[in-house]
Amino acid sequence: MSLQRTLQVAWEGLTLNKGRSFLTTLGVIIGVAAVIIMLAVSAGAEAEIADQINSLGANLIMVQPTMTRGGFGPGMGQSSQLSYDDINAIAENVTGINGVSAEQNTSQIVQAGDVTLEDVEILGTTSGLQGVRDYHVALGRFLTDEDNDRENKVAVLGYDLAAELFGEAGNALGQKVKVGSTQFTVVGVMEPKGVVGITDYDQRIYMPLTVVFAKFTPMRFGGDQVRLIYVSAESRDVIDDVMAQVTRLLVKRHEVDASLPGFSLVTQDSIIDAQSSTTEAFRSLLGWVAAISLLVGGIGIMNIMLVSVTERTREIGLRQALGARPRDVRLQFLLEAVVLSLAGGLAGVLAGVGGSVLFGILGTMRTELVPTSVPLAFLAAAAVGIFFGYYPATKAAQLDPIVALRRE
Repeated sequence: MSLQRTLQVAWEGLTLNKGRSFLTTLGVIIGVAAVIIMLAVSAGAEAEIADQINSLGANLIMVQPTMTRGGFGPGMGQSSQLSYDDINAIAENVTGINGVSAEQNTSQIVQAGDVTLEDVEILGTTSGLQGVRDYHVALGRFLTDEDNDRENKVAVLGYDLAAELFGEAGNALGQKVKVGSTQFTVVGVMEPKGVVGITDYDQRIYMPLTVVFAKFTPMRFGGDQVRLIYVSAESRDVIDDVMAQVTRLLVKRHEVDASLPGFSLVTQDSIIDAQSSTTEAFRSLLGWVAAISLLVGGIGIMNIMLVSVTERTREIGLRQALGARPRDVRLQFLLEAVVLSLAGGLAGVLAGVGGSVLFGILGTMRTELVPTSVPLAFLAAAAVGIFFGYYPATKAAQLDPIVALRRE
């Protein structure tokens, strides 16, 4: 019997019971759609993390104290303390950079009129933060070098914080705000930036780093030591060279062992790579969950095909009596299983692509369709049909035609 005729017979066998055929493919549809959607969710999560990290600034290098004997950061153990003077030293001696800044944070009670907020994040920084971290002011101005040199009591508010304290962000300029026990003049309001990771950038107060040292970081808790220095390289090509220059400079300034300097340098790419390893494990987990769904669909196909062989025993015996060879019978039932799985695979691809788009639009998580997931899921559906259809097809081919014809 020709392949075309065998395929026609297989299709007729499936259409005899359309409802059962559809329910059989449902498991494959769900499995294929799950593979595509779950890979899209994991890819979207990875892209979102990368975008958030890259939003910190371009070609950014972060220098921070490392944990050593006795603790972490300012005033602890043998770590190399990063100081306010290191900022100027890097700016003056390191080539291939666009800018340098630093930050030291704390939290304080903030008051403005009748409004009192607790545990508001205070970020002491320098004028270079705008360029290094790609921050922009919506109203007024940002901090200047003069503000740090003279320890001016000025503050720049996050957009949401300004609105919360003064009704509208535009009302904040020129107003007084009490941070802890010190009064500051609001000179600017930042553009909305939202939440990146666990940090809400719109609920911060930015003020001169030297003021934070003087008012909120007593000498016994670190004095003029900073927790983080940002260095912006001119391009990705010079990042390694800039990191080497910064390391040599700080080792020399702090007179520490170059093999254990007490500080570390990390880039955005290294953070993204670390996060990617986490999301890769997450993707693998989702992939296995989806694969199990596809496996269940395959078991459903095998179960129905075994039932079909039992129900159509007389038909198989009649075909064999009329000259059909065992391989023709095997091919017929194998094609039925493959057609079921491919039909489910096609419907699953459509459902998966549509579901990924809708999930991204209506859900809270970002999704990004992985192009390779479509052919991968479709081929997996075909493999499921062949694998789980082979046993029922072989069982049908091995039936004795005489016994089969006697079957009631």
